Amino acid sequence: MTDPEMPTQEPAEAPETSETPIPVRIPPRPAVPNPDTRPVRKDEMEVADRGLHVESWLPERRSRRKPLLFVHGELGGSWVWERYLGYFARRGWEGHALNLRNHYWSQTADPARLSFASYTDDVVSVLERIGPNAVVVGHGMGGLLALKAAERHPVSGLVLVAPYLPRELRVPPKPHEIRSVPPAYGCELLGWDTMPERLRRDHRDLTLEDIVRIKHLLGQKPREAGAARRSILQGVPVDRRPLADVPLLVIGAGLDRYVAEPDLERLAQWLGARYEPFGAHSHFGLVLGEDTYQQVADAIREFLEEHRL
Repeated sequence: MTDPEMPTQEPAEAPETSETPIPVRIPPRPAVPNPDTRPVRKDEMEVADRGLHVESWLPERRSRRKPLLFVHGELGGSWVWERYLGYFARRGWEGHALNLRNHYWSQTADPARLSFASYTDDVVSVLERIGPNAVVVGHGMGGLLALKAAERHPVSGLVLVAPYLPRELRVPPKPHEIRSVPPAYGCELLGWDTMPERLRRDHRDLTLEDIVRIKHLLGQKPREAGAARRSILQGVPVDRRPLADVPLLVIGAGLDRYVAEPDLERLAQWLGARYEPFGAHSHFGLVLGEDTYQQVADAIREFLEEHRL
């Protein structure tokens, strides 16, 4: 038994060596800065003759990358693309998010007097300001608008995120489906006029905070053009000839309640486009999900880099 009063035996010292110990070196900071920390400059653009406001996020240093034009869908606005604008600006792309007329920061107009054709004119007018080298990224209705705008204005690439289908791939609507669309409508037609908890069950990839934000920004007023929705249901024809040499990416979502994922694969085949499915994403989760948007943005970045856009 060891006597607690007795000192414990000192451990033997390590034998001396002739070699000098090598100090631990702290690795230097990487030569290339973390893309998530690159400075971003915010700007805006006005197309006064059409009452359009465009939100722009620009990298602090100019690069040779093609400018990106983001086009929102029904009841949306530039707010849809906030996370994408930051993601791409920090990686060297300038991004411009259009607000269609009567949406978010753009000029107020009577939605009953707007149409799919007038929305297409909005997209073309912004492309004319940006130039012929833009890559257009469209979501939902915005994807179909991007296809139509590319018929009239040259683009360097198209990224279609859960886009609505053109006439060539649509099933003809029933007459009552057309009659049921009012001259102007709000979020109830998209199924967003219900409790956030119910929406959370239908959009499992979105957080409750995402749901509350989307529900608030979609708004409650009937401000979307019914004529545009009727045109989409009846079928908007798309001419593929101007897209023959344009790099194309179609993205689908397995939880999409608006555009079935297999239909988007058919669209990609019809366009001769690359197809990227995200089985665990919803229609809005592709662009607005705090926990899910970056997976989609990474796929878009890979596509842009592959084609040197």
